[in-house]
Amino acid sequence: MKLTKLTHSCVILQEAGQNLVIDPGIWTEDLSAIGPIAGVVITHNHADHFDPKHIQSIVSAHPAVQIFSTPEVAEQSGVPVTVVQDGQTATVGPFTLQFSGEMHAPLHPILPPEPHNIGVLVNGTFYYGGDALIAPQQKNGLVLAAPATAPWLKMSEAIDFIMAVKPRICIPTHNALLSPQGQSIADNWLGAACKKVGAEYQSLQPGQSITF
Repeated sequence: MKLTKLTHSCVILQEAGQNLVIDPGIWTEDLSAIGPIAGVVITHNHADHFDPKHIQSIVSAHPAVQIFSTPEVAEQSGVPVTVVQDGQTATVGPFTLQFSGEMHAPLHPILPPEPHNIGVLVNGTFYYGGDALIAPQQKNGLVLAAPATAPWLKMSEAIDFIMAVKPRICIPTHNALLSPQGQSIADNWLGAACKKVGAEYQSLQPGQSITF
């Protein structure tokens, strides 16, 4: 399976000539050049993970695409969305999806309640949790997308998340808020956590890919 990281929260997985897009948000690059898109997973409805314009564009270019997400995204997307919950599974093209989690990580009690958030394990190999630090039931040996920074996140929590999952490869995501200097600091700390559990740390620039 090939993984391509785009800006901030969006990743694209490719298998057998088909693509799965996860979290195309407002900072995501133009997706019109992407080949056949079998499915889209949107972890939650925050704009940095979910841009209705991207979704509508994908549906226009790929009418058979299946979209999986939360109740809030289904209400706001303007296109058909399959609402999924913790413990559910689905198959779309060459991708088997196992969903986990329920809610976005809390930010602060004075703010409005956080939305639903759904993580996804793809083909038993790649895990993306969205904006929550819920480890998948299947651990050890996964390729993990780990958030590098967020208003709801402490570095110690990101490190604990990596050490709980014990991946074989870790890729930092959710990092558009970081300056180059900040990314370097995040890479140092997350990379140290990966070394502790024997994982390979791959800090990808937007547009870069790895195959696993």
